[in-house]
Amino acid sequence: MDAHLRELRYFAAVADELSFTRAAARLFVSQPALSKQIRALERRLGFELFERRSREVVLTGQGAELLPAAREVLETWDGAYARARALDRPPTLTVGMQTAVGRDLQRRALARFRELAPGWSVSLRLVGWDDPTAGLADGSSDVAFVWLPVTSAGISARTLARERRWVALPDDHPLAGRTEIAFADLLDEPFIALPREAGPLRDFWLATPARGGRPPRIGAEAAAPDEVFEAVVSGLGVVLLAEGNAGLYRRPGVTCRPVLGLEPAELAVAWRGADGRAAPRLFMEGLESVDRL
Repeated sequence: MDAHLRELRYFAAVADELSFTRAAARLFVSQPALSKQIRALERRLGFELFERRSREVVLTGQGAELLPAAREVLETWDGAYARARALDRPPTLTVGMQTAVGRDLQRRALARFRELAPGWSVSLRLVGWDDPTAGLADGSSDVAFVWLPVTSAGISARTLARERRWVALPDDHPLAGRTEIAFADLLDEPFIALPREAGPLRDFWLATPARGGRPPRIGAEAAAPDEVFEAVVSGLGVVLLAEGNAGLYRRPGVTCRPVLGLEPAELAVAWRGADGRAAPRLFMEGLESVDRL
């Protein structure tokens, strides 16, 4: 029976934390999504990995037997992957992102990096919102432009820009004629949501803390910008976005308006704190010379 690396990571994290809630926060996934993945793995294995008690989670005998092997597989793979990446000729810095960065920030940051590290090439990688770390958590990105919050263990972030949140809605929506829209007037609207795996980032773009305990109406879920705007045009719901992205993602049939009553969105650069390689450090040093927006 084959198990995927992601499932092994989930298994090891729950075993380390002995809590689905803490493991989900560490992995940057929602607790229901993590529980679902572990249940699916257990069904395929034919036995339970964890005993779920009222206030605690403990490994079963079978889980304890498999855990050392799972950790060995993960350690071996991660080490081999890092060594393989180091063989790049020319060496490559992979920059992850969840949306187009724009704002002239990406161009200036990469130009400065090339000055500081002339022997390196740069690869840009668009990552779905089911991974809010834009590839940092699994090592597929070296640095990343992300939208906060990022709470995954071991990942640090520095805010580059703060922008008002806007709303995108169909051209024929009753609120589209306003110049500004109070968030209170959007409470009953269906929203396009990020995948549940996005965790706290999903809640931020649904403005859950500003709803006074009222759960959002979910009209659809989308894992990429094109899916979001297709859902808006189709009348499935409205969506919050950063002010800069309202200009980057212009679409026929979509109107964008600023929203009153919400905290601003924060665009940040993020990195793994334990990554001691020169290239990510040079990228961060280059950003120090790029004026903040």
